[in-house]
Amino acid sequence: MIEFELPEDRIAQTPLADRASSRLMVVGDGSSPIQHRIFRDLPSLLSPGDLIVMNDTRVSARRLFGNKSTGARVEALLLASGGEPGTFIALVRPGKRLPVGAKIQFEEDLLAEVIAVHEDGRRTLRFSLEDLVKIDQAGEVPLPPYIHSKLSDPERYQTVYAQTSGSAAAPTAGLHFTPELLAQLEAMGVQRATVTLDVGLDTFRPISAERVEEHKMHGERCTLSDRAAEQIMGCKGRIIAIGTTSARTLESFAEGERILRPGQKTTEIFIRPGYAWQVVDGLITNFHMPRTTMLLMVGSICGEPALQRAYDAALQEGYRFLSFGDSMFVTRPQKSSV
Repeated sequence: MIEFELPEDRIAQTPLADRASSRLMVVGDGSSPIQHRIFRDLPSLLSPGDLIVMNDTRVSARRLFGNKSTGARVEALLLASGGEPGTFIALVRPGKRLPVGAKIQFEEDLLAEVIAVHEDGRRTLRFSLEDLVKIDQAGEVPLPPYIHSKLSDPERYQTVYAQTSGSAAAPTAGLHFTPELLAQLEAMGVQRATVTLDVGLDTFRPISAERVEEHKMHGERCTLSDRAAEQIMGCKGRIIAIGTTSARTLESFAEGERILRPGQKTTEIFIRPGYAWQVVDGLITNFHMPRTTMLLMVGSICGEPALQRAYDAALQEGYRFLSFGDSMFVTRPQKSSV
């Protein structure tokens, strides 16, 4: 695992005015020098027949603020449906003081009751059906914990192609795309496919296990459609995953080299150096925190020595890190034709 210290001031707090104006570092396997480009240069790095695969999930989680009956402040993050009308699985703070039966008064006159406590500390909250329309009005888009600035436009934490609701966090590698850039890629013959993976907040959880292989991956729901599987298996060029969530989805449905079986599943795949890639030839991703599973995935594509050089260069050259930061394009070593 590569090592580096990430200064606080290198974490981008706000998105750039122009999505495609972020920097783009191009990294091979170490045999070629690092290139420093701009994201809108991406068409010059792709070829007709290449296929980009994007996660079309949309952030639908909502952060609510309220009070217990005692007056104590409560914060709740609604992650997903609780399975019954009016119920939601939620992260709550402070959780230990919210047992079953506790009531929370949120803004916009929203009242919720804790009806279940889960082993991982999450709660199931129940709202009245009449109050459901107020949740979007009262709730804020949940930003990652390292973002301390409030967004003036919540849509900047959504990709321009987001469609399928269900995520607690955005697939941030896709935030750099604009409709104009997508149209330019299409015009030059670059194909596009979409998959869906609902990004959970555990995505940001660092690896705490002493041995990397002992790290427990959280499960994430993902979907591969018949159409996307056909596009991928019929691709004559390279398959480029836009973000680690797209890459995880593709490899989760792989049954051989460029052979996929479409469907829905909860994936716990853990991709790290030594992994035998079945589908993905290249990856566009942002710059990640130290000791994260995303960082290990990137290293499994270009090799850890090349990744260490890339991150050393990013820190030296002033690249912006994490969700609203800059990006990198890494590719697997080309197979020898001999």
